[in-house]
Amino acid sequence: MSTTAATTQQTFEADVIKSDQPVVVDFWAEWCGPCKFLEPVVNELAIEYAGKVKFLKINVDEHGSISQQYAVMSIPTLLFFKHGKVVDSTVGAVPKDELKSHVEKLLK
Repeated sequence: MSTTAATTQQTFEADVIKSDQPVVVDFWAEWCGPCKFLEPVVNELAIEYAGKVKFLKINVDEHGSISQQYAVMSIPTLLFFKHGKVVDSTVGAVPKDELKSHVEKLLK
């Protein structure tokens, strides 16, 4: 079960661009094996950074225009937003320690 909320084309601007907190957006799809592997890692980080960083998921099959807007070519891709701008990204099933270092950079 996911502890990260979903965002959509309709809510993306309010959820991400206008967020007063840094945001990590997980671009994923139901059929993506590496996405399923990464999900529990992202959920753990969402719990660990609750109140400091917002973690959201967006299904690329359902909301492809957001994926195109941010040039997401493969999944899973995590985009790290600060003040409405992408400041970092990862592609693939990245280990927790590596993801954590990206999240820590967001907080600086």
